[in-house]
Amino acid sequence: MKALVIFFSAEGTTAKIAKEFAAAKGADIFEIVPEQPYSAADIRWINPLARCNKEKMGGKDVPVVGKAENFESYDTVYLGFPIWYGSAPNVVNTFCKAYDWSGKDIHVFATSGGGGIGKTAEKLKAYTANAKSIDAKLVHSADEI
Repeated sequence: MKALVIFFSAEGTTAKIAKEFAAAKGADIFEIVPEQPYSAADIRWINPLARCNKEKMGGKDVPVVGKAENFESYDTVYLGFPIWYGSAPNVVNTFCKAYDWSGKDIHVFATSGGGGIGKTAEKLKAYTANAKSIDAKLVHSADEI
């Protein structure tokens, strides 16, 4: 089985875990990068006017730079991101909508500064239609994936 680790990281925590896991697993890796990078003020969730809050509450798509090459050739995808409001950031949802997830096993790993995993797997099903399976867990290190 061919595996791909895909991640979005706002502050580097998820990136570190994703890179360590991909290296240990011998998997390919792809970083989800928003066209407009997030600043520290953009992800300051305690500010109701912060960009992350506006995107989440407005259900807005967040344009992504680049494409995951040969996505169709992967059987298993590990998808990592920080939890924002008990689910994936909108940039992850936008990324997911651009691909055919048919028959893929998706293993979500999420990082958090305090929130739980919530119904992350259920919410992602809307963006990963026809995936073979999807599960999600909160992690603090690559060993927990």
